[in-house]
Amino acid sequence: MGTVNAASPAEAGEVLWLRVDQGLASAGRREAAGLARRVGLADGRAADLALVVTEAATNLQRHADDGALALRITAFGDQAAVEVLALDSGPGIADLGAALRDGSSTAGTLGVGLGAIRRLADFFAIHTLPGRGTCLYARFSAQPAGRPPEPGSGSGSAAQFSGLTRPISGETQCGDTWAVREEPVAEGAAHLLVMMCDGLGHGPLAARAAGEARTAFRNSRAAEPAGILADIHTGLKGTRGAAVAVARLDPLARRVSLCGVGNIAAFVLGAESRQTLMSMPGIVGHNMSRPRTFSAALPPGDAVVLHSDGLNSRWQPAQFPGLTAQVPAVVAAQLLWQAGTRRDDAGVVVVKVPS
Repeated sequence: MGTVNAASPAEAGEVLWLRVDQGLASAGRREAAGLARRVGLADGRAADLALVVTEAATNLQRHADDGALALRITAFGDQAAVEVLALDSGPGIADLGAALRDGSSTAGTLGVGLGAIRRLADFFAIHTLPGRGTCLYARFSAQPAGRPPEPGSGSGSAAQFSGLTRPISGETQCGDTWAVREEPVAEGAAHLLVMMCDGLGHGPLAARAAGEARTAFRNSRAAEPAGILADIHTGLKGTRGAAVAVARLDPLARRVSLCGVGNIAAFVLGAESRQTLMSMPGIVGHNMSRPRTFSAALPPGDAVVLHSDGLNSRWQPAQFPGLTAQVPAVVAAQLLWQAGTRRDDAGVVVVKVPS
């Protein structure tokens, strides 16, 4: 059994979801300013963030049939950043190369354009689906010197990971959550442990169950997914329970193993394929059936995706051309936006290991 490094786990945090309306740009600037102060962005970088949020919001208002801004703080170890996601159900971008040229802007906006957004952000990515919509991602890091690494980079595994949650319409607290931590196994090597949890129901009681699951995952000293799931089962007693899956990724062996109970979907996602990893029936914290662990190969370039039943699991890779080439934050956001339902809490976590 390896020694688990629980010093700096990455976990789901608060996400500010702002739907498209006439006040989106001003609301986005106000919320972004508050997040910038919390992470300690310098005044100039905070102004850049405000400009990016304004341009993204204006584009959503002008071109999206439906859309939202998602703003959040992420912290991985000693790295803190403000992240901006602009998601829409719209026409997509027919000529992305032209749209990314500096000085190219949609009519009626500030004239900043996607090219300048890419230049202003510490990290920028975009994925567009013609006729279905676009996901824009920008990250502003509080790291004082040098360009920060790609978001969600693990120290020992060199893996990238990110997740996203959204509460059911009408609620402010989300019962879906995710967490990631490393388990060092040798000098310079580590396994990655990943949890996806869907607290039963919605609202504060579901969010409480999700929070207890994160705590149990963080504190567990088990190295195998089944052992971690057993610790989460104990930690959820006294709550309404949850569906939970725990995965372990071995980047050197290029294998993933998963142990889950309840309705958590898990896939190894390739550019043109996906392999399902099964979970068993039951409720973690109540009547958990005897867990079973399933494993699969993890080919170079593929990603591991875990999500709750707030996303329709019938989505297929062919519906998302080019998505697996994107960073996990974009993969998670595009899947949640395109396959998610507003009639339930929704959550997804995505992990990629180096090729």
